[in-house]
Amino acid sequence: MNKEKKLFSIREAAEFLRVSIDTLRRWDSKGKFKAIKSSGGHRYYSQEQLKMFGLDLASEAFLWIESEIAPELKSSQYCYTQDIFRARLDTMASEIEQSLTDKKLVPLIVAITGEIGNNSFDHNFGNWPNVPGVFFSYNTYKKEIVLADRGLGIKETLLRVRPDLKDDLMALKIAFTEHISARAPEQRGNGLKFVNNVATKNQIGLLLYSGLAVADIAKKKGFLRISKSSKEIKGTLTKIIY
Repeated sequence: MNKEKKLFSIREAAEFLRVSIDTLRRWDSKGKFKAIKSSGGHRYYSQEQLKMFGLDLASEAFLWIESEIAPELKSSQYCYTQDIFRARLDTMASEIEQSLTDKKLVPLIVAITGEIGNNSFDHNFGNWPNVPGVFFSYNTYKKEIVLADRGLGIKETLLRVRPDLKDDLMALKIAFTEHISARAPEQRGNGLKFVNNVATKNQIGLLLYSGLAVADIAKKKGFLRISKSSKEIKGTLTKIIY
């Protein structure tokens, strides 16, 4: 490593991330994880790049929502109020705009992120079981966004207007595919239907866990699959891949 400039060679970077040198070269050529090129064409990586790329945001979010006592989050990951969330959403939009080649995707990514985050606040307002607010973090190197809340979960919020709900699988199916009236308590279903339409039509990947169910939209395949989850999730946890 060049200690003066804190740059890692491609071999050192591969060891840091526990991947092969060929994988790093492939990621660089595809634009997934761009290297810093020297005048001689050699690839280097900054410490900040490697630390950011190595972060597992979903694991951090899962730990936060599943712990009996919520661990303290970094201020950059925790949105206590909806106003804070919306301000950080604007910041994310600017950063994705700078890093993404396909600019047409930016407002769509921001729209579905905003829909999911705002749902957490709207549907748990005054009813947070313990810790209010949302985990909201993103990684422009990995092109992923993670949101989570320690709220009631989708089934409980839909039960207000759909008392016939049998389980979490049925709740996610209704939320992602059926139109419910536009009255405020029912907006969660309509919002996720919007998320489904945008993600499937624009090759945006999404995983949303709630209760014992998971909604999966594969990035390249463009269709929704709802299945039973191996773990029960309190509240919701969402990973967006763009």
